[in-house]
Parts: sequence; structure tokens; C-alpha cells
Amino acid sequence: MTTIKGPGIFLAQFMGDKAPFNELRSICQWAKSLGYDAVQIPTWDLRCMDLKKAAESKTYAQEIKGIVEECGLTISELSTHLQGQLVAVHPAYHTMFDGFAPIEFKGNTNARTSWAIEQVKFGAKASQHMDLTAHPTFSGSLLWHTFHPWPQRPAGLVEEGFKELAKRWLPILNYFDECGVDICYEAHPGEDIFDGITYEMFLNAVDQHPRACLLYDPSHFVLQQLDYLAYIDFYHQRIKAFHVKDAEFHSTGKQGTFGGYQSWANRAGRYRSPGDGQVDFKSIFSKLAQYDYSGWAVMEWECCIKHPEQGAAEGATFIKNHIIRVTQKAFDDFAASGTTVSANRKLLGLD
Repeated sequence: MTTIKGPGIFLAQFMGDKAPFNELRSICQWAKSLGYDAVQIPTWDLRCMDLKKAAESKTYAQEIKGIVEECGLTISELSTHLQGQLVAVHPAYHTMFDGFAPIEFKGNTNARTSWAIEQVKFGAKASQHMDLTAHPTFSGSLLWHTFHPWPQRPAGLVEEGFKELAKRWLPILNYFDECGVDICYEAHPGEDIFDGITYEMFLNAVDQHPRACLLYDPSHFVLQQLDYLAYIDFYHQRIKAFHVKDAEFHSTGKQGTFGGYQSWANRAGRYRSPGDGQVDFKSIFSKLAQYDYSGWAVMEWECCIKHPEQGAAEGATFIKNHIIRVTQKAFDDFAASGTTVSANRKLLGLD
């Protein structure tokens, strides 16, 4: 068994225009002061790093790594969530997702897709340059608008969607393989990979590619009413990254899982800071330790009620208190009698 590394913190939701959140060194110093040991870096935010430069220059990539280490931290992973989203976008969402890319690609969806694919590949090379082996991202989606099939989906539509998704991602997966880095898809609403079944459909479409791995975030499964502990039993070999994010689901006589037209605070299912929701993190940390998860436990703040700075301050302690230092011996070793093959056969009545 393996002791999980942590605590880490995903910087994406904390970056801003005011100190200490406006540049990498100061936000890392802030994270260290709260008790974190690692940061997960959003690669689309130039206040953190220049992704293209990190991919093209190992010297620059190591300089970024050095800044983090000078603050007493480690980089857990680089993230291309926003760029990965743009690898596959249904036309219904083109306008809304234009904000995820540079303004020069606004209205030019083909150029935006090419930019996104290049960006994710930059993430692979930059990760390699920083000696990282896992890389969180989103799969994007061509099918999400058919999630609830009304009118009914035509036969073959889903299969064609995953065929196209695989066509776009397979060259990227192969490039990640060349770089020695795992892509960790976050199963998430709005993505074509949003649960276990869709992940398996994608795996089948990419011929079980060894680099097509997972970022585990139980909060999304609470909102889907999916068994997030059994999910670990099914997919633990592919889980290479972990977001510690809480959620709660309270159905009412007026709304349930489709309460999405309400604000986050007024939905039946909503995200919370670690410890404030319904996720059984004790069991999660136990299962991940049992299955030798060797990556980081990274706090992600997306609470609809609590202030982010309070969530961050509490998150480091929350993760520390849940990390299990795994045992190197059995609890009943003191009672071991010590036997030989001959003695064992005698106990079985064979000699």
C-alpha cells in the first residue's frame, strides 16, 4: 500500500488581479503559509506560466518549477481543463466556449480546435520538462446536448460521437505516451466522459490506450447519484489524479437532479468546501491507499457558500487529517508462530 501525497491545492479558482493571487511566486507563498505541500497549476493563466514557452524551453520550465520549489512547494500537476474542453465542442456551445480561447479565435471554431489540440500537447511536453507524470484535463463534448434523449436519439448517434472524440484525442494520447505522461480526464457534467460507462466507451474507442487515465473527483458523482466508492473499485488502476472537493444533494418536492436552471446556491445538488458536504472522504482515502494510489490529494475550491480563502485555509488541514500513513506490517504479526512448508503440511494433515 502507498501513502497518498498531500495536501495540494488547485490554483485556478484563486488566481486574481490583487496580491498575493496575481502571480506565481506570491500565490505559492500564500499556499505554503496555509500548510500546502503542492500546487496544481492552471496552464491557461499567464499569471502562472507561459505554457507554450514551457513546452518549447526546458530551461524556462525548470525556472517555473524552481519558483515553486523556492516557496517550499512541489508542482503536483499542470492542468489544461479549459483547453481540453475545446478539443470537442458542439455548435450549440460555440459562443459560450469562445471565452476559453484567445480572442483572435472568436468565431473561428476550426482554428480554435487546432489551438486547443496544440495547447494540450504543449501540456504534455511542459509536464515532461517539469518531471511530471500526470496531467488533468477535460475531454470536451459533442454529445452532451443529447444527454436526456428527447426526441429519442437516432441509432448510432452515440457511437459516432465517441468515434469522432477518439479520432481527435488519439494523436494527443500518442504524443503524451511519447512524453511519458498520463492524461487524466476529469469525469464531469458537460463532458462526453462524465461517468464510468462513458469512460469505458471512450476507452473502447481509443483501443484501451494506456495513457487515457482519470482524475477522480467525487463531488461530480454525488450530483449524479453515482456510487463514488464503487467507482474506485472499478477504475483504481486508471486513477492518476485526485481532486478533494465536496458536494451535497438534497432533492425537494420542486427539484431534483435537473435543477440546473437555479443558481448554484439554490440547486438540489451543489458543490461545497471539503468537510461541508456529504462525501465520505474517510472511505475514499482508505480505498485509494489500499489500491496504491501514489499521486496527490489536491483541494479544489468550488463552494457556493464559503469564501474561497476560508475554504483554502481549512482544506490543507482537512486533507492532512485524512491522509493515511499506511502500515508496513500486519496488526497480528506479534502472534505469528513462524512455520515451514513441512509444518504447514503437518497442520493440513498431509504428513
